Amino acid sequence: MKPRKIIHIDMDAFYASVEQRDDPALRGKPVIVGGTIKERGVVAACSYEARKFGVRSAMSTAKAMQLCPQAILVHPNFDKYEKVSGEINEIFHEYTGLVEPASLDEAYLDVTENEKGIASATEIAKQIKQKIYEKTRLTASAGVSYNKFLAKIASGFKKPDGLTVVAPKDADAFISKLAIGNFHGVGKVTEKEMHNIGVRTGLDLKKKTMEELTEHFGKSGEWFYNLGLGIDDSPVEPNWERKSIGRETTLPEDITDMEKIREILEELCFEVENF
Repeated sequence: MKPRKIIHIDMDAFYASVEQRDDPALRGKPVIVGGTIKERGVVAACSYEARKFGVRSAMSTAKAMQLCPQAILVHPNFDKYEKVSGEINEIFHEYTGLVEPASLDEAYLDVTENEKGIASATEIAKQIKQKIYEKTRLTASAGVSYNKFLAKIASGFKKPDGLTVVAPKDADAFISKLAIGNFHGVGKVTEKEMHNIGVRTGLDLKKKTMEELTEHFGKSGEWFYNLGLGIDDSPVEPNWERKSIGRETTLPEDITDMEKIREILEELCFEVENF
C-alpha cells in the first residue's frame, strides 16, 4: 500500500495574530490574549513578540505580565476567532473532504486523493498557506508527511510561516533526533518518567522493547513503541465526534465555603447539561 499524504496546518499565534491584524496599534508589540489578573486569568494565546520574554499559553496572566510588563492584554473574542477559523476551513475543503479539525487553529488533511488531482502534498500545502494569507492576512505553518504524528511534529519546526516535509526515507533520522518531550502524548509528567528510564530522544525510545514500555506506561506503551518506529495508522477523521464536554471557571479569590462551592458546581453542571 502506498504511503498516505498527510498535511497538518497550524495557524501562527492564532488569537494574538487575529488581534494584531485587526488593530494596527498592536502590530509588532507583545500581545497577550487572556483573562485579567483580577480575574485570575490565564493566557489563551500570545504573540511571538511576547514569547521572546518567556510568555506561554496556559500561563497565569499575572506571571505573564511579570515576565513582560509592557505586554498589551486583550480579552479573547472567540466569536471572531471561530469566524476566521471557518474561512480557513473552507480553503481546506477546496482540496479534500478528509479534514479533521483539532482545534480552531489547527487541522489534519489527508490529500492522498484530492479534489485538485495534485500529486505533491508539498505543493498543496504551499497553495493552502498562500490562500490562507490572501483570504485572512494571517500566516500558517504546515507539516507534510505520511502520517498524522509526523505531520504534526513537522508543522511546529519552522514557525512562524514554516513548511517542513518529512518523507518516508527521512523519517528514521528525523525521529531519532527528536526530543522525547516533542512526541505526541508526552507531557511534562510522562517526559520525566521517560527520562527516568533513560529515554531522552527518539533514538533512545527505539532501543526500548514494547514490553519495557508497557511495563512503565501501560496501554500507552504500545503507542510510544510504534511512534518510535514512525508508525501511526490513525486516520484523518472528518466526522470526528466530541468525546467529552467540560466547563470551568476561575474564581477571583480562594473560597472554602462548601455552600458557595456547591452553587458554582451546580452552575457549571447546568451549562454542561445544556451544551
